[in-house]
Amino acid sequence: MATMAAPRGEILQERSKGKDVRTSNIVAAKALASCIRTSLGPRGMDKLMQLPSGEVLISNDGATILSKMNVLHPAAKMLVECSQSQDIEAGDGTTSVVVLAGALLDACSGLLSKGIHPAMIAASFYKAAEKCCEFLKDAAKPVDLKDRSSLVHAVRTCLSSKVVSQNSDLLAPIAVDSVLKILGDDPSAATNVDLRDVRMVEQLGGTVDDTELVDGLVFDKGSTKTAGGPSQIENAKIALIQFCLSAPKTDMDNNVVVSDYAAMDRILREERKYILNMCKKIKKTGANVVLIQKSILRDAYNELSLHFLAKMGILVVTDIERTDVEFVCRTLGCAPAPHVDSLTPEKLGTAAHVGDVVLPGSGHKVVKFVGVANPGSTSTVLLRGSNDLVLAEANRSVHDAQCVVRSLVKQRYLIAGGGAAETEASLRLRELALETTGMDSHCFKAYADALEVIPYTLAENAGLKPIEIVTELRKAHAEGIAGAGIDVKKGRITDMYSENVIQPLLVTTSAIKLATETVCMILKVDDLVVVM
Repeated sequence: MATMAAPRGEILQERSKGKDVRTSNIVAAKALASCIRTSLGPRGMDKLMQLPSGEVLISNDGATILSKMNVLHPAAKMLVECSQSQDIEAGDGTTSVVVLAGALLDACSGLLSKGIHPAMIAASFYKAAEKCCEFLKDAAKPVDLKDRSSLVHAVRTCLSSKVVSQNSDLLAPIAVDSVLKILGDDPSAATNVDLRDVRMVEQLGGTVDDTELVDGLVFDKGSTKTAGGPSQIENAKIALIQFCLSAPKTDMDNNVVVSDYAAMDRILREERKYILNMCKKIKKTGANVVLIQKSILRDAYNELSLHFLAKMGILVVTDIERTDVEFVCRTLGCAPAPHVDSLTPEKLGTAAHVGDVVLPGSGHKVVKFVGVANPGSTSTVLLRGSNDLVLAEANRSVHDAQCVVRSLVKQRYLIAGGGAAETEASLRLRELALETTGMDSHCFKAYADALEVIPYTLAENAGLKPIEIVTELRKAHAEGIAGAGIDVKKGRITDMYSENVIQPLLVTTSAIKLATETVCMILKVDDLVVVM
């Protein structure tokens, strides 16, 4: 009796290529994470980068380091973009998010080797991230934006890991005050902050300790004056002009040949009369300070116009960038005049005092506008530094510090730093894993282990024994001390709330969400298609 052949159905066999591509992606992303892992925390190392232009850059800000690296692997590029997303969303925690993503990918390798499907791991990781954010919100403390000291402590924690950490006592209050000034009289009503309203003016010379928050406006160059021109003006009436104080030019590139001395004299006389007429119209509006926008097509001013304005007792500031016009107008309450006939007294801004100030330590002059009405709520920070490297890093650090205040405006909760938040979330997630059944239980446990990479790395970078410290930290959290974290200065576990080492909740929750999203995206990739 002939045996009938069993019908052969198609069985989907997972291709070996999918595993290889996934492994390759995980290895590349982990390599990038381990590269910047050493720069995490207050005792983290700085990276020295030589850019293609030959310029040298020193920083330990994760987003800055990764944006300057020439990353070729597509999966590693996803981590760079993840760090930049964290920089936009929270402004701080750019290194933590990449280190966390690296640890989660490591956990994925273990789960994949057990035969768990990538889609199952991704689904469980999303659930775990959601649960972690809930746990952290329960552990966080609400903050009032009028409580300035709490904001300063949060900013100081952010600055503790920067190159300019020794100047945090000065920079932290400046960063907080510059943002609170934008929020106006009632900060609790705000839901977000536009940091473009804070202008950073860099001036080489002096030290970072000479940095100040200016109540008004500062231009990074002195006033343009000829002999006899004023350099200080009280009760200033300020005009911002966008037309040129120089002789008109023809539309086309024409040459006028003058062979007669009388004709030449007449041309010069007409030019003088034309410029004098414009200067008289400016003086007629009552303006005693003139800001001249930079011009591309022809000279925005000439020696003759400066001479006339100096005779009339008007202080002149030239080369105002087109991009700065809106900020200047909102700060001084003036309106730009595109033509001399459209300049009216209503378009003038006011300031109690305008004048040149010589900066200590460099001899540079800057123009300061003090006592402005500030209808648009803006603030200006004058940054000082002994060299370009320090100045650039101070600028980045103050911006990160302002982002911390912005995070607190968006989500008004503070949480303990020093690895306390991650350890608390890890402990709670482990407890949840014991109650959960199936694949989720395995994935939750792996996720909880990965979260401990932050305190582990903090201890490692501070030269402590990481296994001992993390075990002690787990014990403190199991005993119910939710604020227990690593004090890297004393080398032991302490309550971070009592040490005032606090950070915005948004920084940690955003890092967890973004790292999880990136890892799940890398997990779901099973092929690499090169399109030429």
